[in-house]
Amino acid sequence: MTGISQSNSSDQRHLGQDLLLFRLCGKQRYGINVLKIKEIIPTQKLTQLPQAHPAIVGIAKLRGTPLSVIDLAQAIGLTPLRDTQGKINIIIAEFNRTMQGFLVGEVERIVSLSWKDILPPPKATGKGSYVTGVTSFDKDMIEIIDVEKVLNEVVPEHIGSSLLKLQLLPEQIAILKDKLIMVVDDSSMARKQICQTLDKLPVKYVVSNDGKEALDLLRNLHQQGRHVDMIISDIEMPEMDGYTLTREIRKDQDLSSMYILLHTSLSSSITSAAADASGADAALTKFVSEELSSIVLKALEAS
Repeated sequence: MTGISQSNSSDQRHLGQDLLLFRLCGKQRYGINVLKIKEIIPTQKLTQLPQAHPAIVGIAKLRGTPLSVIDLAQAIGLTPLRDTQGKINIIIAEFNRTMQGFLVGEVERIVSLSWKDILPPPKATGKGSYVTGVTSFDKDMIEIIDVEKVLNEVVPEHIGSSLLKLQLLPEQIAILKDKLIMVVDDSSMARKQICQTLDKLPVKYVVSNDGKEALDLLRNLHQQGRHVDMIISDIEMPEMDGYTLTREIRKDQDLSSMYILLHTSLSSSITSAAADASGADAALTKFVSEELSSIVLKALEAS
């Protein structure tokens, strides 16, 4: 399996996602969204990178282009794949505007799933978990890894600048201080990054872990007389994805007027048309703090 088709229709992306199933150093199966995968190649001789994070096993070359390779098993606290005897592959994927290689074990197959079949991880996994969702296939539990958390820990420089400095006019401050934003993301690292950006603005915000939880919270807030002015939502989430959340909000007369930004690690070339079709106001690829704050300011000043 050397290439992955990117021809999924907009309707398919709205209804669910295709997951590539793979293993690391044991029998547990893991999944990654096919839309993020560019290529799968057999492992190759890697150029060592001095003073790199221990999980970075080296630099691979893909048609002459260098990219770092992360041992995904080691990055999430398992036995390093380089210390095992099994078959090893490299998944080439695009996350948050960067190309990255992930060392994995056996690559199995692609399965199509509905978002409602992907559930939040058990609460017992704790805040330090690298799992954002779980589902089942062939009577096995499939774990979806929080790759954004892995990247932030292993290659933190891939994250857009967090040293955001804003100089707001008095009239902007007066407008923003009464605004309420809802942040919706299943990745703990993504939520942290977004909140750090919003903390530099004079706005209030609430946080939700997935689309279903967000929709319930929106309706509860409305019943309490609290109006949410803007949604910043991930697309890929368990139980209810960002596209479905957007459509549900637009169908609800009490909620339909709020500004919706779909904020995702997927490429903008993949998400823009689908975001527009779902009723979102804009789509933005993670994570550049300045770009996010600029859209927030523009949206709230106009609301």
